[in-house]
Amino acid sequence: MGELGGELPTRENISRLLAHDHKVKVAGVDGDGILRGKIMDKDKFLSSLDDGFGFSSVLYGWDIHDVLFEVDPKATSVQDGYGDFNAIPDTSSFRRIPWEDNIPLFLLRFEVNKAPVPADGRSIIRSLCEKIGQQGFKSMAGVEMEFMNFQTPSQDGYDDLGSRRNIAAYLLNNAPNSLRNLTSGIFSYSLTRPMANKDYFHQIFDRSVEFRTNLEGWHTEFGPGVFEAALKVSEIDEMADRVTLFKLLVKSLGVEYNITPCFMAKPVYGLAGSSGHIHISLVDRDGKNAFARKTPDSDAAWKDIAEVSDIGRHFLAGLLTAIPDLMPLFAPTINSYKRLVENYWAPTSLGWGLEDRNTSIRLIAPPVSKPGATRFEVRIPGADLHPHYALSALLGAGWRGIEKKLDIPFPPAAMRKEKSPPLPNSLDTAVARFKAPESIAREIFPDAFVDLFAASREHEVRLYKEAVTDWEFKRYIETV
Repeated sequence: MGELGGELPTRENISRLLAHDHKVKVAGVDGDGILRGKIMDKDKFLSSLDDGFGFSSVLYGWDIHDVLFEVDPKATSVQDGYGDFNAIPDTSSFRRIPWEDNIPLFLLRFEVNKAPVPADGRSIIRSLCEKIGQQGFKSMAGVEMEFMNFQTPSQDGYDDLGSRRNIAAYLLNNAPNSLRNLTSGIFSYSLTRPMANKDYFHQIFDRSVEFRTNLEGWHTEFGPGVFEAALKVSEIDEMADRVTLFKLLVKSLGVEYNITPCFMAKPVYGLAGSSGHIHISLVDRDGKNAFARKTPDSDAAWKDIAEVSDIGRHFLAGLLTAIPDLMPLFAPTINSYKRLVENYWAPTSLGWGLEDRNTSIRLIAPPVSKPGATRFEVRIPGADLHPHYALSALLGAGWRGIEKKLDIPFPPAAMRKEKSPPLPNSLDTAVARFKAPESIAREIFPDAFVDLFAASREHEVRLYKEAVTDWEFKRYIETV
C-alpha cells in the first residue's frame, strides 16, 4: 500500500507497481484453508489479469497430504478429470513478502464457466459481503489465534538431501512426545519467556505490519511455548485473508529460526487446546455499530440484551439456531473435537451470555463495554479453522437470523434452568448433521459446496478409523 502513497492497487496501476519486478507469487485457498500457489513470470501474470489462467481443480479434490478423496460428480467444485478452473488474480490483495526478497503476492479467486467455484472460500465470503452490502451493512471481524511452538528437531529430521530440518520426517522415527516445546512450563502474559526466542517473537509482530496481517495484541498464552495473536479488526473478507496469510508468515519465519509453529486445535494431551476465537459485528453505511441500542430496553427479556439492538438480537438468534448444523466449518478435523472437552476453556454445549467466557458465544456489550464495541465472540473454533469457511458460516447464520427476524431461543447460560444442548462432539456426527437434507447449512451455502465439503470431511473420518494410534498400541500390545 505504501508504494502507492495510499492509492489502492487496481488493474490499471498494477503494471506501474510491478515495474521493477520480473516474477510474482500467486496463491489460492484450498478446502482446508491452506494456500496453494506458484511463481509466475510477471508478463504472464499481467496478461492474465483480465481473463485469468488455468489452475487445476484438484485443489478441491484432495486432502492436506494431496490424497484424492471420492467426489460426487454433482459437486461442481471439481471438474471431470481434474481439469482447470479459471484463476482470477485479485489485485486488491497485493502485498509483498518481506522475508522472501519482497516478491509480490496476489491471492486468487476461482471460476468455472464464468461462475464462482462453489468451494472457493474467497468467493463465498465475497458473495455474502455483497449481499449484506446491498442492504447497507458490512461486517467487521477480529480473530484470535493461539498456537504452540516446538523446537524443530536437530537430528533424524533431514530430508534425503540433508537440507532444512523437517518435523514430519522426524516423527517417522520418533514419538510425538519426544518433541521439545519452545519454552517449558505455563506462563501466560509473560514478559520474560519470549526473551528466550526474542528475535522470532518480535519478527512475527514486525513482519505482520509489513505483510498487512497487523496484530493488535501479541503475548504468551496458557501452555508451554504457546503464543496468542489478536489480529487487528478489519472487514470480514479481509480478515479471512489475513488469518490465512498470518499462518503463512509464522510458518515461514519458523523455518528461518528452526521452530515449528503448530496450529492443531489440541496438540498435547492434558493441556488446553489452541483456540481461534472469532469476534463479529455489523456496521451501517455511516460506520456505526448496528448491534448497539441507542437507549437501554427496560422491557428486554433478559438484562444481558438490554443494550443490544433488534438487529443484534436477530443476529444472535441466527447464530444459536444454525451453529449445531455448521460445526464442521468451525471444527474441521478429527483433532478439533479433542479440544472441545470439559474443563479446558472450550465450549461443549450451545450457550451465550454477557461477558461469559464459559459459553460458546460471549456477548460483549454495554454496560460492560462501549456501544461501538458491541459484538459477539464465538469461542467454538480452534486454531485449525478454515477462516473463509468459518467466517462465512457465522455471517451467513447471523444474516439468516436477521432476514427471518428470529428470536433468541433460550436465556443466557447464567439464567438457564435446564442443561444447554450439547454441540456435536466428533467429526463424523458433525458431518452427518451438516449434510442432512434439512440442515441449515443448505440454506446458507449451495448444495454443491455442502456435498463437497462433507465428502472431504468423511474422507478424514475414514482415514482416522483405519489408523492405529500410539494410544491403542501402548494400551493393547501386551495385555489383550
